[in-house]
Amino acid sequence: MADETLFALLHMEMISHAHKSAGQEEEDQGNHIRILEGMGFRVGQGLIERLTKDSPSFKDDLDIIKIICKDFWTVIFKKQIDNLRTNHQGTYVLQDNRFLLLTQISCSKQYIEEAPKFLAYTCGLIKGALSNLGINCTVSAEVPIMPTCKFHVLISKS
Repeated sequence: MADETLFALLHMEMISHAHKSAGQEEEDQGNHIRILEGMGFRVGQGLIERLTKDSPSFKDDLDIIKIICKDFWTVIFKKQIDNLRTNHQGTYVLQDNRFLLLTQISCSKQYIEEAPKFLAYTCGLIKGALSNLGINCTVSAEVPIMPTCKFHVLISKS
């Protein structure tokens, strides 16, 4: 319980710091999102390296996504992803019905527009972890209703 609270408070401070350092002009508005994604990317790379150092190689992309949904998510959020969907063509949707970083915010619709800044760090975490496992992808997030969050992972075939 204390770990979750400390992580949530640290996350709030990271958002505040990134928002202040990004500037106030219109072209700078998206900079705080990129800053948070970059921070998450590096942390995701380090965490997945520790988690998979003794693991055998993975068969395919689905095995790697399952590691993210189970082990990686459990280390960070103390629970597994609630739902994983795929079209078996490189698109995965990871759904967390009570996303820890959104449960701190009111569940009313007025905060849905503020949600992207609370999700950028986690998108970076996922992208960094997958990058370290050899998967080039884009990660985006949506909030259909608070505090449910869906992370869309689109694997680039290169």
